[in-house]
Amino acid sequence: MDTNILQRAMDESPAIANMGLTVQLLDQDTGCVVIRMPAAAHTERVAGMGQYHGGPIALLIDVAGDAALAIHLDGWVPTINLRVDYLRPCTGAYLDATATLRRRGRSIGVVDIDVHDEEGRLCAIGRGTYSTIVDQKLPSRD
Repeated sequence: MDTNILQRAMDESPAIANMGLTVQLLDQDTGCVVIRMPAAAHTERVAGMGQYHGGPIALLIDVAGDAALAIHLDGWVPTINLRVDYLRPCTGAYLDATATLRRRGRSIGVVDIDVHDEEGRLCAIGRGTYSTIVDQKLPSRD
């Protein structure tokens, strides 16, 4: 799978497309995906403060986790549980979420996600548990 297919699948979701998320890296061999979220007025905790709100960060973590499984299963899967720990205020022009597949079983998958700001500082971590039953196929290569 290439980054264009995953990006097209993300762009089909109004929620994901509205956040401006982009695929930065996709490594099917290691199960690693990097998704970027740019700063925008609708991602701010307080207008003009320059800090990201926790909600968009959680969305970024969830999408990156789901994507790490989607590249192996050829489709999006439902989230079962999502845990987010905010370690420091997230600031800067963008955030990168690096999702690493930990386990892909017959019915459950587990993904760890690290969120770094543009200066490389770790500002949030997440763990997602997902069903491995695909509920929406990824687009074809067309």
